[in-house]
Amino acid sequence: MHTLLPEPVRRFAAWCVVLLLVAGVVAVGIWLVTTFRAAVTPLLLAILGTALLGPLYRRLVKMRVHPSLAAGLTCVAVVAVVGGAMYIIVVALIDNGAQIVSSLRDAAQGVTEHFGAAGTSLSDVAKNAKDLLTKFGGTAASGVISGLSVVGQGIATAVLALLLIFFFLRDSDKAAGLARSVIPGSAGETVEAMGRRAFEAVEGFMRGTTLIALIDAVLITAGLLILRVPGAVGLGALVFVGAYIPYLGAFLSGAVAVLVALADRGWVIALWVLGVVLAVQVIEGHLLQPMIQSRTVQMHPAAVMLAITAGAAVAGILGMLLAVPVTAAAFGIIGELRKRYGRADELPGGPGSGGAGAGPVAD
Repeated sequence: MHTLLPEPVRRFAAWCVVLLLVAGVVAVGIWLVTTFRAAVTPLLLAILGTALLGPLYRRLVKMRVHPSLAAGLTCVAVVAVVGGAMYIIVVALIDNGAQIVSSLRDAAQGVTEHFGAAGTSLSDVAKNAKDLLTKFGGTAASGVISGLSVVGQGIATAVLALLLIFFFLRDSDKAAGLARSVIPGSAGETVEAMGRRAFEAVEGFMRGTTLIALIDAVLITAGLLILRVPGAVGLGALVFVGAYIPYLGAFLSGAVAVLVALADRGWVIALWVLGVVLAVQVIEGHLLQPMIQSRTVQMHPAAVMLAITAGAAVAGILGMLLAVPVTAAAFGIIGELRKRYGRADELPGGPGSGGAGAGPVAD
């Protein structure tokens, strides 16, 4: 029967079958990740941490530090850095929280004066914030236990991820042998190559994103300090953390900085802060990204936004943080398979298919 069908129809049917199989595998994978989230989350965080801290570990090993000691020192370093960042954010919120709330109340009164009845509701909310908190205090109190449970799960996940980072760093040289022993022959070599390509993609993404996030945070913090915006250091730390969610994180952290400036210093300073944030984003997009991430996996902004949306649907904020590096690893694997088995004229988008040219992976 299939011989009666034209060649284009058979090719189209074959690609449909392949796409359905891939969609089924992806759906099963997402279901497994969601079901075993307690184990998968620290594993993925450990892989990201290993990719980010690998250069430091290798430098210590080159200095003839014992691998176990080098891995331990690297883990201590990450605890110090992450703990310091969290401390800065918490202290900034505690020190400036009352001031920010007071500034928001003043801003609401200003809106009422300028817009009349249209701003009355904002003023009422600001004046009656205490009553609202008292009214809904019972609901908030009932969530304390569940909140403590979430905090406990977060601490357990962080500790497990830290332990996995230690073992991944110390035993990283054994990964290739493990792949060859589990999958012997040429298939083992292929799996090893795919794993190396995926890890290189994640490593490049983490290293480049961290450097870009640090530069963004320093520049925006300097601008906020010059403009005397309250909580400038804490807002800078928020910019650093938000940079790990491309596009969306920068937008949210910049919006928070502008709102704080608006509440405390008024429209003029808020516009200056907006200008600082936009200038930093222009520098990042046109200078930092091409220079720092030119040799890593490049993804189209549309692919990044789709990955972030899918990650948020699967695992919320954590999924948004993990979506892009996981997608980078997938693109790395696809690039390795394309290099080994595919030809340009046989792939969708290749010269022989009339498609749109090269994909988002820069080999």
